[in-house]
Amino acid sequence: MSGVVVAVDVGTSAVRAALVHADGQVVTANQIRRASGIGGETFDPEALHKDVVAALAGLAGGPRPSALAIAAHIGTVAVDAVLRPVEAGGGWADPRGTDRIAALDEDTTRDLLRASGRPAPTGGALAYLLGLDPRVAERVAAVLSPKDYLVARLTGRVVTDTVDAAYTLASDVHGRAWNTATLARVGLDPALFPPQAEPASVVGELTREAAEDTGLPEGLPVVAGGPDGSVGLGLLLGTREDVLADVAGTTDVVGRLLPAGSATPPGAVLNPSVLPERFVAGGATGLTGGAVARWRALAGSVEDERLAAVAPGADGLVVLPAMTGARFPLWRPGSRGALLGQRPEHDAAHLLRAAQEAATYTVREGLDLLDPSGRLPVAFAGGSARSPHVARLRADVLGRPLLVSREPDVTLLGAASLAFIGSGEVTDPDVLRTRLVGAPREVEPDPARAARYAALYAEWLRARDAVDGLSGDGAGRMS
Repeated sequence: MSGVVVAVDVGTSAVRAALVHADGQVVTANQIRRASGIGGETFDPEALHKDVVAALAGLAGGPRPSALAIAAHIGTVAVDAVLRPVEAGGGWADPRGTDRIAALDEDTTRDLLRASGRPAPTGGALAYLLGLDPRVAERVAAVLSPKDYLVARLTGRVVTDTVDAAYTLASDVHGRAWNTATLARVGLDPALFPPQAEPASVVGELTREAAEDTGLPEGLPVVAGGPDGSVGLGLLLGTREDVLADVAGTTDVVGRLLPAGSATPPGAVLNPSVLPERFVAGGATGLTGGAVARWRALAGSVEDERLAAVAPGADGLVVLPAMTGARFPLWRPGSRGALLGQRPEHDAAHLLRAAQEAATYTVREGLDLLDPSGRLPVAFAGGSARSPHVARLRADVLGRPLLVSREPDVTLLGAASLAFIGSGEVTDPDVLRTRLVGAPREVEPDPARAARYAALYAEWLRARDAVDGLSGDGAGRMS
């Protein structure tokens, strides 16, 4: 046992790799920028593999690690028998085949959603396969997530984890196994879907070729890993049922570890936890941080001090952040962004403040569904957690105590925690949370601002629903 593991975080904009010590220290790290679009629809799997190899190669020369784990965005990569992609990979917003899912009969759709733990039909591997051109389909040997594809290229083993499997729509989430009955009903071969494993279980070893490419030791154990948001939630939550979690990135991924025997809240996705035999309810919101970044690119950067000085409500300016549809908890595919109430005196600070407020309103809608009492605190991490202004804004808008992670990169550190568990060096998830992210900084909502934001939030919901209604999507479902 070395006390060090390799963690990889594959986001839509960058690949990060790090050697992480069991005491929480990041020994060395490397980052490679990706040329992915903000919408998350498609990407080049071969280019992604090269980026990951380059990121890992930047760790060469450090202490010998005991395991490697990858967390990556959800999506679909179809490969042939020798692991070559047959066409472009799909990201989290991949629309391919969604029309075929929408066309399924009512009974099949009901059974599919019940087994998969989804409130509405979405894209994913099942939709992709149903919509695949027969000339391409005959070349497909397996459908993988982006993370599964990377693990396969590094180890030669074709396998998935239980959480990524849930995002295919083809898994029986409660049983942590493929839904063979529904696959047969829709005419798909279950053999196209790889064996499932728990996220922290060792599924292969680094091949000689991968070791030569990366500079890492041949035979290094590789664990199954998982989706980026779920891995980050797993680290933040550990075994706690008395807290909500929010990992803020291009989208916000929110979740709650369900108490045994409790029902999934309406509109929530049910996923296996990174912990065996446990489940998380929640979901990804659609664009939140990505929408803020988009407006920042158009309007220019503004210092946090100026943003914090703008009064709640941004002097009447309202932003609707959706660009590629709303996901959890409404599942409206036609939702699109809008800017309302613009006046001549509004400047870039008003615009960005309104966008930040809108992102937090979107998160609040999901959190209030997971905890209608409004009392549970929120463990907060991700890129936005670096900003004291954003943390203060979130606490006030959510009306809940915010437990701000002192280490915002919980996806990368969550991957490290899976590697530690898989290696057997540290197996207690709560011990790992303490070591890797430390004690959080608590931000209490200001009562006056929270009351003001409660009223503004209600107004924002009405505006959002009115705009969605104009597009005919007021009561729509993600398809």
